[in-house]
Amino acid sequence: MAEVPFFHDVQPVRRIRDDVMDVHLPDEVTGPRPAVIFVHGGPVPEDVEPRPRDWEGFIGYGALVAASGLVGITFNHRLHSDELYPEAADAVAAVVERTRALDEVDGDRIALWCFSGGGPIAASWLRAAPSWLRAVGFTYPVLAPPPDWPGDAPRFNAVEAVSAHPELPKLLVRVGDEFEYFVPTQDAFVEKARDAGADLEVIEIPNAAHGFEGHGANPEARAAVDRAVDWFLGKLGG
Repeated sequence: MAEVPFFHDVQPVRRIRDDVMDVHLPDEVTGPRPAVIFVHGGPVPEDVEPRPRDWEGFIGYGALVAASGLVGITFNHRLHSDELYPEAADAVAAVVERTRALDEVDGDRIALWCFSGGGPIAASWLRAAPSWLRAVGFTYPVLAPPPDWPGDAPRFNAVEAVSAHPELPKLLVRVGDEFEYFVPTQDAFVEKARDAGADLEVIEIPNAAHGFEGHGANPEARAAVDRAVDWFLGKLGG
């Protein structure tokens, strides 16, 4: 997969890298900081290079949250096909625990930020909502499996899960040029959340497409993403 430049001019930050994940750190770490864990989309074929945590988009997002004083976590999960959602979800859970154990991270202030096909992985977290999970965000996500999906559809249905813990802050970033199937799942998610009185913020980017991060400069998208980062900062108490 050809690399594309990130749409935002954020400067690179220090990254600590191991065989599982990259830790994007603020310039000055004076104590444990809240963390945002980025859950990439998919399916991403196993032989695609570079892997998601090396995509310019996630390097850029990691730098953006680090510039705000948060710790950014990027990694590769195992969503190589629709049948592998359970394995991908297990990989996310393992990274969450690994992140909470980092010296640089306040394990009681964690957020998930899920993208595209990574959206359904958040369903279990919406249902469980542990006290240390302070926020869950989505950018151009799919939020419910299609009727003919080959896996455990109820487990990965974020639309049905959104009302389980209405007090858990949630963010949905939507784009005007979206995949056709994704739109009704997002609509249903918003409707279900509103009906439950859930804490949901929606940011619309009418003139952006799915995967806008690799489509070049877009002032509207930049303002929306800056607003999203500020939202996470506010919910995490950074």
